Amino acid sequence: MDALLLMVVCFGGYILAYHTYGRFLAKKIFKLRSDATVPSHELRDGVDYVPARKGIIFGHHFTSIAGTGPIVGPAIGIIWGWVPALLWIFFGSIFMGAVHDFGSLVVSLRNDGKSISEIAARYINKRVRLIFFIIVFLALLIIIAIFGVVIAVVFDRYPESVLPVWLEIPIAMLLGYAVYKKNANITLATIVAVATMYLTVALGAWLKITLPIVEWIPATGLWTIILLIYAWIASTLPVNVLLQPRDYINAWQLFVAMLLLTVGIVFASFSSGLEMAAPPVNLNPADAPPMWPILFVTIACGAISGFHSLVASGTSPKQIAKETDAQFVGYGSMLFEGALAVLVLICVGAGIGLFYKTGDGAVLTGADAWNHHYMSWEGAKGLDVKLTAFVSGAANIIGTMKLPAIVGTAVMGVFVASFAGTTLDTAVRIQRYVIGELAEDLKLPQLSGRWVATTIAVITGAGLAFATGANGKGALILWPLFGSVNQLLAALALLVVTMYLKKKGGLKYLISGIPCVIMLIITGWAMVLNEIGFYNAKEKNILLLCIGGVVFLLAVWMTIETVILFCRSKANSLQD
Repeated sequence: MDALLLMVVCFGGYILAYHTYGRFLAKKIFKLRSDATVPSHELRDGVDYVPARKGIIFGHHFTSIAGTGPIVGPAIGIIWGWVPALLWIFFGSIFMGAVHDFGSLVVSLRNDGKSISEIAARYINKRVRLIFFIIVFLALLIIIAIFGVVIAVVFDRYPESVLPVWLEIPIAMLLGYAVYKKNANITLATIVAVATMYLTVALGAWLKITLPIVEWIPATGLWTIILLIYAWIASTLPVNVLLQPRDYINAWQLFVAMLLLTVGIVFASFSSGLEMAAPPVNLNPADAPPMWPILFVTIACGAISGFHSLVASGTSPKQIAKETDAQFVGYGSMLFEGALAVLVLICVGAGIGLFYKTGDGAVLTGADAWNHHYMSWEGAKGLDVKLTAFVSGAANIIGTMKLPAIVGTAVMGVFVASFAGTTLDTAVRIQRYVIGELAEDLKLPQLSGRWVATTIAVITGAGLAFATGANGKGALILWPLFGSVNQLLAALALLVVTMYLKKKGGLKYLISGIPCVIMLIITGWAMVLNEIGFYNAKEKNILLLCIGGVVFLLAVWMTIETVILFCRSKANSLQD
């Protein structure tokens, strides 16, 4: 299959979907109004509730929801073949993921920017709120710990990414100061900031930074500690000081990276031909679990991801200046993430076939290269292997434009680390919101303050990160749970959106209700298979088994409560 044709068809489909289905949702289902009161103005506090330009909030929202999700998911999901992975990414993002993100954002906008957990109490009941809080806290706990490890691994493997990632912080803060304090021209300020950022990428390729082993702590452990301290600071600052401007310039970094990949695919296609080296369908990869349902929890970001509902009901609704911006921010960013996932699929499915060097020095191309890298499930699912597949494939594609290989590697390494960093920042801030809301509900105001709640978020994340030793990789214990927990969260968020639409009358609720039922079935199925696998494993992980079982039972409980309420309200409407 020609990779260029695949890219053009998918990109065209996303543009069409935004202007048809997205517009239908905005005008007919959610009925967005430009004059509606929004939380960023009504509750403005200069810290969390701060109105932002549509382009800036798009940058923040997109970089926060994307992270490394649309990279690692497709990079492993392609093991079942590029066709099922692509179909899930394309149709899932349009009819499920974008509906989930858009719906969560609108519902939060119309409920004071509250979290989806808090909103669950308003549209279902208070018992459900506590269930949702527990599931959300667990999901964010894993995200905070694991993304610290992701960045640490990238820093360790690609030391050329260290300097530019850290220099983004002062660049972003200066951008925020220029725009918000000095009323600088945002276009000019953006050009200067992005150009400076890429100068630091070139500097990083020349000046690589590595950390030594200090006493008994390896480099990954040191980086994890440093990153969590940074996350504490970043998550307590006003959003327009660091979070908004950093995410904004990171979004431009992504646009440049995606443009490089897009142009590279065109160059490769016309110069030597760029065909998908991965098989169209591979139903029985070595040692892999069944494609149904595991593919649908492996590829989350890029299709549908529960974490997005936390951003859409966390930081973003507190910054949107007009309700009508929600289509661009909520629906548009999900489709853009789908486009990124398509590019990643091409990188790992075709780019890796341009050039691949094995451990013994042999050079492979085409299907031989792909089959060597994806020879088994165990080999393909490692974090390092996923990142290598993408970075190497992307560098190969960019290299067709005659750019030095070190440039492609440095750009992609910084891109991966920067996006993981934005997710870490946002996850800690959202966990602070979750802890604060829960503390207020439990009548514990001393735990709801910005500093205390952030400290709890970071300390619990650090506890999980270092649970297995000084390397900071403790979150990997619970990582097998994350895919199913994340997708379960998506199903539960859709449940809340469905109940919101149900109260509006008519059959609007089917827009989110049908995806909700599909995700509940797929996720429940995957969680049962995971529990069986955890139980039958030679070395049983009791923690995985217990937490997985508890989350599954809580989700069943919440679903039953919602179904009872749904049926009761339907019966009452029939009687009326």
